[in-house]
Amino acid sequence: MAARKPTEHGVPEYIVVEGPIGVGKTSLVRRLACSFGADMLLERADENPFLERFYREPRAAALQTQLFFLFQRAQQLQSLRQRDIFRPVRVADFLMEKDRLFARLTLDDDELRLYEQVYERLTLDAPRPDLVVYLQAPVEVLQARIRRRGVPYEQAIDEEYLRRVVDGYARLFHYYDASPLLIVNVAEIDPITKEEDYAALLEKIRTVTSGRLYFNPMPLQL
Repeated sequence: MAARKPTEHGVPEYIVVEGPIGVGKTSLVRRLACSFGADMLLERADENPFLERFYREPRAAALQTQLFFLFQRAQQLQSLRQRDIFRPVRVADFLMEKDRLFARLTLDDDELRLYEQVYERLTLDAPRPDLVVYLQAPVEVLQARIRRRGVPYEQAIDEEYLRRVVDGYARLFHYYDASPLLIVNVAEIDPITKEEDYAALLEKIRTVTSGRLYFNPMPLQL
């Protein structure tokens, strides 16, 4: 597994936070960007005109949904080539490989063959993260968080689909070795709203330089 490329302040230059729907990756990216004075690269799911239809009728809209995301994400990653010397850190809430993960979950064989041809062409020069932070949580925790944040089209996500997404992420990161990887169990901690949890995670992020590390702190007992 490759070692990370740090900035002059010891912070990874390109950080990706990943994990299944509802795990809190975008919220964590916003906090990290604030802490590091970093630029954010965020998924824009609300711009996908097929997504709401996909959650209602997965088979009818799977290919359109996936191709839209693929083109959108590839375009966003191109912006990483436009470096700003005054803001060298980038923090993103998606990894390009996740696009293929969802394609394999949702497309039939013929659609997947077409998708793979497009994917290979668009991702040949995709930048590699200097650190990936993979957030994990059980399906039951994700369901509760999805209900709590109340995004209308997400309320149609059923338990079986969410379970397949969680399993897909587990397989992806079981074999992932392109970048240093920090695996974080957020089932019992809350780095978004609890300062002590965030501070502990932030310190861990600063120390990861290579390999695969786990962050699974026990919650404080009061």
